[in-house]
Amino acid sequence: MESTLEKLKSKFDKALVAAFSQNLAGTDPMVVPASNPKFGDYQCNVAMSLAKKLKDKPRAIATQIIDNLDITDLCLPPEIAGPGFINLSLKPEYLQICLEAIIKDERLNISPTKNPQRVVIDFSSPNIAKEMHVGHLRSTIIGDSLARVLEFQGHDVLRLNHVGDWGTQFGMLITYLREAFPEALITADVLDIGDLVAFYKQSKKRFDEDENFQEKSRKEVVSLQGGAEDSRYAWQLLCNQSRREFQVIYDLLDIKLNERGESFYNSMLPGVLEGLNKLGLLEESDGAQCVFLEGFINKEGERLPLIVQKSDGGYNYATTDLAALIHRIEKEEARRLIYVTDSGQANHFSQVWQVAKKADWIPENVEVVHVSFGLVLGEDGKKLKTRSGETVRLRELLDEAINRARNDLEKRLKEENRSESEEFIENAAGVVGLSAVKYADLSQNRNSNYVFSFDKMLALQGNTAPYLLYAYVRVQGIARKGEIDFEKLRKDAKIILQDEQELVLGKHLLQLNEVLNIVSVELLPNRLCEYLYELSEKFNKFFENCPVLKSEEPLRTSRLLLCDVTARTLKLGLSLLGISVLERM
Repeated sequence: MESTLEKLKSKFDKALVAAFSQNLAGTDPMVVPASNPKFGDYQCNVAMSLAKKLKDKPRAIATQIIDNLDITDLCLPPEIAGPGFINLSLKPEYLQICLEAIIKDERLNISPTKNPQRVVIDFSSPNIAKEMHVGHLRSTIIGDSLARVLEFQGHDVLRLNHVGDWGTQFGMLITYLREAFPEALITADVLDIGDLVAFYKQSKKRFDEDENFQEKSRKEVVSLQGGAEDSRYAWQLLCNQSRREFQVIYDLLDIKLNERGESFYNSMLPGVLEGLNKLGLLEESDGAQCVFLEGFINKEGERLPLIVQKSDGGYNYATTDLAALIHRIEKEEARRLIYVTDSGQANHFSQVWQVAKKADWIPENVEVVHVSFGLVLGEDGKKLKTRSGETVRLRELLDEAINRARNDLEKRLKEENRSESEEFIENAAGVVGLSAVKYADLSQNRNSNYVFSFDKMLALQGNTAPYLLYAYVRVQGIARKGEIDFEKLRKDAKIILQDEQELVLGKHLLQLNEVLNIVSVELLPNRLCEYLYELSEKFNKFFENCPVLKSEEPLRTSRLLLCDVTARTLKLGLSLLGISVLERM
């Protein structure tokens, strides 16, 4: 089903042509949801933008548009406000018909896109031999949420985990382990991940301080890249151990990913260099092969280069990212490439894409997007750290969220004199704790930093996951109390919208499709969070003001169906954020 917004835009497009000629076909009618309910439900602002072109006053243009506008099936008679705004209010009859269609459909009457794309989303991307930390949280859950939304819309999404599994750090680590703990290079899992991380830090310290160690490490990298059997075997052991640790977190967060690390593109790197050289884009600078960039300068005002081959003959992140880009476009046939990384990498991607465009490796029908995000801050307003100043390990943060959710639940059960099984408590604590962490992050505009606070994210009131989960649980409670079979009620759904709160809730329920379209374009999951939070608020007001089980028929069934479709909308919306629901809390 087309969204109401899409229907209105189509109607206004026809009205513009009928009123002012075919020249205005395809003009953006500038129809948007009304900013204030007192102005109606939607607003058309196109009259002001056409005043100069049509050499007429906006109100006169608005009048002509309305005279040629056929929206009697959707709206009450339009009203002109101010200099030429056209205000639109949906008919209750239209709302009822749409809601009945939504209720009867498994997908809430949201049709898959007519123009599916092959989309690659590059997200999470931890480094081998390091533990996932709080810095990986945002990339992982933002990328997962965007993938879920685009998959639901019918796009063919490839979720890629571009792990750091290649390069100088492996030369350092393998060289250090040959001296300090050689058994780790021939036997699986003799070290736990914490010890491996400690050895990595020690190897980095040696590398920075000891020139002899540096040279050995570089030779080890050459051996690894050259396919030396012992080096490759050691590398594979280290990678496998890290992968298993990553998977524990991905399973906990319900994240699905296809790993394709930096090593995957290793054989393609010489081809990148050769391609740039053939196009005459390479310049040598201090022994390195570079492409000089436009718009990037140093303190002296000189153009900055993107280094694609170092003076020692090695390659770097930029070369790998160029190879990955080519592979994703040519082999994966992707038409949209989405990179979910922190905002600090914005310049890097701008530089890589500039080089790719110079080389004509990004066709006009391919979109490349950097989905950037800000920092996770502690309550002191500084980058979130442990008391000892270390980066917070992601596994510890998630475990803490679950433990706090469990403590809150057990305290509430005691206050309510309720007894629940250990299985119920464990499941509820896990869902609430992890949902709280995810939602607290996703509900922020991803471009901003945000303060991480367990107390705020686990609160039962406000824009939090527990508040939304309670709205869903409330509907399940109504079903249990009234012994309601919602599936039976849906078969012959009849909606009656009489009370103001019913109308407000009904109008909001119709907007999910519009919101998902916005998220898919702007790639901002917080838009979906805002919608779901407002839905929960509107439902709670409806529930407080409109008796459900105690109402007479046919109003009782209508209100039960409004409860049901609210719960289904919440469940679907939360699932697109990677959040599960509970039947009881």
